[in-house]
Amino acid sequence: MSKGKLQKFADLATYKNVFQYPFSVLEHVDFDMRGLWRERYFHNDNPIVLELGCGKGEYTVELAKLYPDVNFIGVDIKGARLWSGATKALNEGLENVAFLRTNIEVIDRFFNPGEVQEIWLTFSDPQMKNPRKRLTSTFFLERYRHFLIDGGIIHVKTDSNFLFTYTTLLVEKNQLPLLFRTEDLYHTEGIDDETRRILAIQTYYESQWIARGLNIKYMKFRLPQSCALEETDIEIETDDYRSYKRFSRSPKDKRV
Repeated sequence: MSKGKLQKFADLATYKNVFQYPFSVLEHVDFDMRGLWRERYFHNDNPIVLELGCGKGEYTVELAKLYPDVNFIGVDIKGARLWSGATKALNEGLENVAFLRTNIEVIDRFFNPGEVQEIWLTFSDPQMKNPRKRLTSTFFLERYRHFLIDGGIIHVKTDSNFLFTYTTLLVEKNQLPLLFRTEDLYHTEGIDDETRRILAIQTYYESQWIARGLNIKYMKFRLPQSCALEETDIEIETDDYRSYKRFSRSPKDKRV
């Protein structure tokens, strides 16, 4: 039987690999490790990679196991979910993993300019009704620029046609350097072994979506510091579902 939420939150308060600064706390307490993640926590000079909206932290943990010479930080606001990844990382003695419980809207308050090399966005909520909340929107890309190195890489892995199309159009409109793109990750030929090894990591929900017959889409692009960013104004067809456990909606409900 899994632990209850209250017990998980109690555990998180004692975990050395978890930092909890939701917006309500951050309003009153400064995050004094900004710019000092390598010095104070990781104790090395290795690159830092974030997974934003990491959920249970499965991807963060598996990437950390694949790349022991890279530092990974999973970010999510839901502590009961973070508990799973944080617990696994501790149990397996992974020193290159940390978790940050906070609102992604204020993610730029936790890192100094140039402190982060890459960002992973794995199965983010498409936010079909609210462009400002999409993690690949210009609203968030501008925030990522505050701490991402010039030309840092953004990885997007999703089952959502809507989010993938939206991000593709945004990348094209702003002429962001596209490094790789596929609409059907597990049936695309020519992917090199290193990339396939990374992309083969599957979260619990991803395996469910694959079993449901959904294609998994992936792209990676660079985010330069210099260019101005503009939103796309092209109307995009919405997905047939909103989230895991909600199946197809009727055509009447398929409006934004």
